[in-house]
Amino acid sequence: MLYELAKPVVMAISRLLWNPAITGAENVPESGPVILASNHLAYCDTVFLPGQLRRTVHFLGKSDMFSGSSLPQRIGARIMHGLHVMPVDRSGGRAARPAIDAGAAVLEAGGILGIYPEGTRSPDGRLYRGKTGVARIALATGVPIVPVAMLGVHEAHRGRKYFPRRRPQIRVVIGEPLLAQEIASSWDGTDESALVRAITEAVMDRIQEMSGQERSEEYSADVKRRLRAAAGRSDRPRSG
Repeated sequence: MLYELAKPVVMAISRLLWNPAITGAENVPESGPVILASNHLAYCDTVFLPGQLRRTVHFLGKSDMFSGSSLPQRIGARIMHGLHVMPVDRSGGRAARPAIDAGAAVLEAGGILGIYPEGTRSPDGRLYRGKTGVARIALATGVPIVPVAMLGVHEAHRGRKYFPRRRPQIRVVIGEPLLAQEIASSWDGTDESALVRAITEAVMDRIQEMSGQERSEEYSADVKRRLRAAAGRSDRPRSG
């Protein structure tokens, strides 16, 4: 209910202040299940992407946003649930299974599931290695993956965390669907992990083609941990 109430108000303000644009909206069907797989450059991605679509988008979000026992944390978690954001444990493996099941349930109900394959925001505007959850959900449900590229977001957000500048214009580019089942049917190997990696790479290739981002073979979360560790070392007082 919160999502449906907030969306027209937020998008009216967004159009007035930022005037985001969209191309390829026809690649999102008017009904039926679909996975949107997008690059992730800033918090505002989760506002501008679903805001440009008529249908409701259910997103997978980091579980940290739902943790904590303080009143503000509990309120924040309730708001996230009201905005159709579902927690995902980004450590991967079996820990991510509940999120995959929740995403599959959205698709089985005929909804749209939004996923950021990189797992977290890019720290520098590059496109990072995708995690395989998007491929696993697509294989399990047979639902098409629609690649999405957010453009102008990194530049508009330079030096800012939440509110981007009005220039450059933020654009949403939606590509043609990719079918995981087609890749699987032509797959010669028997290794499931290699198959889901191949599907994930195909998705990331499509996103990169549309976004023009420089590609990194590292995971974004690993780079962020390294940057935080380096910042911590530089902040320590020197002895002597």
